[in-house]
Amino acid sequence: MTRELEYAYGVVRDTGAPDPLPPGVLGVAGGPVRAVRHRGLAVLASPVPAEEFEEGPLRARLEDLAWLEEVARAHQRVVNAAGAVGCVVPVGMATVCRGEEGLRRMLEEGHPRFTGALDRLEGRVEWGVKVYAGPVGAEAAAGGPAPAPAGAPSPPPAKASSRGLSGRDYLRRRTAQRRAQEQRWQRAEDGARLVHETLAGLAERARLHPPQDGRLSGVTDRNVLNAAYLVPHEHSEGFAARVRELADRLAGLRVELTGPWAPYSFVAPDPADRARAAS
Repeated sequence: MTRELEYAYGVVRDTGAPDPLPPGVLGVAGGPVRAVRHRGLAVLASPVPAEEFEEGPLRARLEDLAWLEEVARAHQRVVNAAGAVGCVVPVGMATVCRGEEGLRRMLEEGHPRFTGALDRLEGRVEWGVKVYAGPVGAEAAAGGPAPAPAGAPSPPPAKASSRGLSGRDYLRRRTAQRRAQEQRWQRAEDGARLVHETLAGLAERARLHPPQDGRLSGVTDRNVLNAAYLVPHEHSEGFAARVRELADRLAGLRVELTGPWAPYSFVAPDPADRARAAS
């Protein structure tokens, strides 16, 4: 007989509370979320149908973007609800175990990792910051180019048409346009570096993620910074205010702040932390 499949969302400390989530929070496939406890930890889980979450069907379902988005939203909903009342260590999406025995085995095998993460992340949240630079043509549509930093050369004015230009003049024009574009991207990268260095100084930890691919995200602007910052709860308001100040200062760039989230990006310890622990 196939044992019931359980979908795992995250791990919290077992405080003895009868229900670690607010009432009415449903998980994937509308299943009721409960806590399965073991050795001072509790994993939040809900039953899921085998016809979707057995290994074979699950592998096929992961190619279905609409299904995957629905699962991701439910997963995030449960983790956010847990994070609103205490520290939670999220587990990877579509982590499925066989029955409560499988969930307890997961807690046993990962006990040092989960307890270490809870110790490091207690009282902290993750903020996400992305910086975007639009295409060069967007400047003209917005009423002209963004002002360059003091001392930076100004790009030459564009001509209305290349008709009637000599070959030499045409090449000069193309060279000037290319230089103007390079200067703009350099200003965008300098702005992104300023944002990251400023925010990393306010956060306990920072993670740089690869820039988002616009073909996947649907965002046409170029992503020049995609970062996450670990911030104590009590400093969150000040951190968000600093992001807004930076956004107002950086002409020609769009700064996007998301959060606060459960600290997905910081579940694994920093390599420097591991090195210190081993020394």
